[in-house]
Parts: sequence; C-alpha cells; structure tokens
Amino acid sequence: MNPAAMPPGPGRKVSMPHPRALFNPAILAVLVGLLAPSMATAASAVDLYYERSLMAEAGSLCGLFTPQVQSALVSTREQARGAALRSGVSNRDVQATGERARSRARAAGCNSRDIAVAAQRVRSGFEGYARLVRQDFPGDISGWKADRSVSSQKLLWRLTQDVRQGPAQMRFGIAGRTGADSLMAVVSFPGGASPASARIIMRDRRLTSGAYIDSRGESLRTLPLSRRLPRAGPFETYTAEARSPAGADLLPPGVRSGWALRFPAQAAAALADLDPREAVQVEFVFPSGPPQRLYVEVGDFAAARAFLAARPG
Repeated sequence: MNPAAMPPGPGRKVSMPHPRALFNPAILAVLVGLLAPSMATAASAVDLYYERSLMAEAGSLCGLFTPQVQSALVSTREQARGAALRSGVSNRDVQATGERARSRARAAGCNSRDIAVAAQRVRSGFEGYARLVRQDFPGDISGWKADRSVSSQKLLWRLTQDVRQGPAQMRFGIAGRTGADSLMAVVSFPGGASPASARIIMRDRRLTSGAYIDSRGESLRTLPLSRRLPRAGPFETYTAEARSPAGADLLPPGVRSGWALRFPAQAAAALADLDPREAVQVEFVFPSGPPQRLYVEVGDFAAARAFLAARPG
C-alpha cells in the first residue's frame, strides 16, 4: 500500500531524513504517515519536528489546509516536539529548530511550487486522521483521551486524564460546550470533603531552562509523578476561577458526587508549553486540615489540545 494513502497509525515507524529533504515527495509520503514519533531517535525526532513545523507554518500563512488537516498537522508537530524532548534534546535546541522551520516557510512564500507539492502530500497523508473523532495519547504513567464530539446543550469532556491517588479521584482536562472550552478538575474526596479552592502548580518556564526530573537512574515508565517537578520551585501557579458541585455528566466513572473547579485559560497554554516528561500538581485547599495534592502527567497534552482545534471532517 502507498504510505501516502495510509492514515497515521501508532504502529508506524520511519527513519527520518535531514530537513533539506522536505520536498522529496517519496520522503514526505512517509513523513505524513507517522503518528508516534516518541519511538524515533533524537536526530530523527528533531528532523520530524522541523518538517511539521515548516508545513504547519506554511499552512497557517497560506491557507493551504482545511481546519481538520491543519489541526492534525499541528497535533503531530507537537508530538514530534515531545519526542525530541523525551530523547534528550534541550528545550533551547527544540525552540531554535522550530524558529528555523518557520523562517524557511516564510522565505519560501505561498507561491512556491515545492510548498504546493508538499501540501498536496500532506492532504493525502492526513485525510484519514482528519476524520478521527477520538484519539488516545499514551504517557509514561497516565495518558490523555481526546474527543472532538461537540454539543451546544450539555457539557462534554473533550480532553481527560483520570487520576486516582489513594481514596481520592480526579478527572482533569478540558470540558465545555461548543466554542467554550475550559480547563477543569472534577474531584471526589473521602467522606465528601469539600475543597474551598484549588490551584495548579507547575515549573516556572520563565525562570528555568528545562524540565526538572528527579529520576535517580529510574525509568520514566515507573518514576512517580511527584518527582517530575521541582521540590522547592521556582513555580508558577494558577488558582481556580470558579467552584461548584459537579454535574453527573462530568463526574469520573463510578463516582456519585464531587466538586468541579475551573481554571483560567492561561493555565492550559502554560501546561501545553511544558516538557512532556514533567508533571503538574493540583493542590486542593480545605477550610480545615492540610491541603491534598494530586499529580497530572503533562505527556502529550499539547498534541491532544491541538487535535481538538477542529471538528472532524
């Protein structure tokens, strides 16, 4: 089967070429077939990030793709970014690669024949992926489940990670109605304990150069999430904007009651900018007693969030 005609699938593997090979049609046909770049080497992950950053920028500047294909391209670009960071490439080098790709796209211009040929290959390669309604984004400990279903009447979870720590249960992610999504945590504590407030605590990206991972030689597959953010800062925090009893449509499976807390939009953007190996802490404060802290794996949050950007075609 022609790889260009195959929708991306998690089992596909490719060996990536140098970025200069972008407009080779045979190579691009393979590039657009990759959905799980976490299996790539550091060099190939960076190359893939370059390729997809270039085409995503060209698509945005020149209106080359439908919203569905553009969101699929951006989603897999973010997966390639995550793969590069997981493989040990520094955040500074990844950012520089993205900027080179965007500059190359701007320099080529919208009338470039090479861009036009590459864009058609992208359309063919992502046609099936653009029609997906749901997609899983596995992580080391916990993954994300994305759902592009929409409703103008009821709240729907669009992106979720389920967390269970001891007797506490939390569903964390993005929920909303058509055109009005919010970052939320829905949580249930033993005895129906009611949190007065909550805040998301994460590494301060402005004051640090990269992720803090206290691995001590341990595999990421078993490294607790509590050891994936700095012990003493620097941190940036986002306090919940609203709190209410959770409706049955938002509660985690098997949970009868709980509390829903909504966080500012800036928190979702900050979360998407973190290293996929990191974790964030959701700290719940009670009228009396100590706070309760639950942890969320960053993983491919950025890719999953990009996947939600357009309804399936």
